[in-house]
Amino acid sequence: MTRAELLADDPIWLILLKVLFIFLFALLTAMITVWAERRLIGRMQNRPGPNRVGPFGLLQPIADAIKMPFKEEIIPRTADKVTYRIAPVLALAPTMIGLSVIPFGGQVSIFGEQTVLQLVDLPVGVLVVLAASSVGVYGIVLAGWSSGTPYPLLGGLRSAAQVISYEIAMGLSIVAVILQTHSLSLGDIVDGQHGLWFGVALFPAFIIYVISMVGETNRAPFDLPEGESELVAGFHTEYSSMKFVIFYIAEYINMIVVSAMGATLFLGGYMAPWPISLINNNYFNTGWWPMLWFIAKVGLALFFFIWIRGTLPRYRYDQFMKLGWKLLVPVSLVFIVVLTVINAWDSLGTTGILISLGFGVLLLIALVMMIPDRRDPRAGRVPLSGGGFPVPPIDLQIPSKPRRTKQARSRAGRRQTVAAGAKEGDDGVS
Repeated sequence: MTRAELLADDPIWLILLKVLFIFLFALLTAMITVWAERRLIGRMQNRPGPNRVGPFGLLQPIADAIKMPFKEEIIPRTADKVTYRIAPVLALAPTMIGLSVIPFGGQVSIFGEQTVLQLVDLPVGVLVVLAASSVGVYGIVLAGWSSGTPYPLLGGLRSAAQVISYEIAMGLSIVAVILQTHSLSLGDIVDGQHGLWFGVALFPAFIIYVISMVGETNRAPFDLPEGESELVAGFHTEYSSMKFVIFYIAEYINMIVVSAMGATLFLGGYMAPWPISLINNNYFNTGWWPMLWFIAKVGLALFFFIWIRGTLPRYRYDQFMKLGWKLLVPVSLVFIVVLTVINAWDSLGTTGILISLGFGVLLLIALVMMIPDRRDPRAGRVPLSGGGFPVPPIDLQIPSKPRRTKQARSRAGRRQTVAAGAKEGDDGVS
């Protein structure tokens, strides 16, 4: 039976069991990722991280989950109350939808029922994940607008510009995968990687996707909507208690979704890595083993998120936009044309793979060249007049000594007269 036929025969209790698994998987993985991030970045910065609650601080996320509901909830007087309350839910709900089409494994038997470790395999599964991640940004934008204060609004506007810029680059990187598999179904994309994974065969698209997924999730070094040095805390400045926790969880579940999507598209999905897949007549690609490989690949991608957060400094806003619009989008378009020519000339064989890898090396060189030289004091400076970057122009010339109006001069003269009279009176008394 095919994947679609097996999923169509699932009884209602099995569907509910899969829904429960996806919900628990998202929450538990988010909690573990929070703990791992605090511990790993602590080690990178030569400090212990959480180590008080439980062994190695493992129970710290549970302690935070118990503490946060009892925090005082403060709603700004200028907030739009309805939108203010809906925004966190709107940020969290689409992330769960994105996980519903991800294949976690192959065919297994659950309580005697043959099924596939996937909730639903849609013919347009790729578009469902992209749409869910795009809708999630509305929660951030509405949270910034409904707070009624300037810094959250700026964070929401930044997030809107960010998701538009990097959603395009991410979509173009996925087009390369679709050209190779001729399908938008995530199950078919995994089946198309039985030989060479697309992370190697389509190396430039893989690099672009990795950069775009960091920008899509508002993570460092692309966390411009949450720039503490500029926007206090960004779009969620005015949120507290459980509403803040919902935004926090939504960010980490969104990381899980794009990591699972990247593993499915470019890292072979739930299939075992190369030499393990050759052992014992492909034994490690059957049964429940594929689910283990898939979770390991998602964990590796989440470690990458943590690693770059503890390593790279935050980009400036104009550098961030320049990277998306002037490098990632044009390179994606050029690579799609090159890949189309290769497929029209011949299938993606050894020659096509070598061309793809060479293209990826050129992309890496371009990325390195875009990093400003820190030794040059003029590197990366933005002219005050704008200089082509999206910053407000400063055309006014501020005089060294501000001009004093006639009214100001008359008021200053009256103050001097009163002060002189008071001084003479004091002298007379003495």
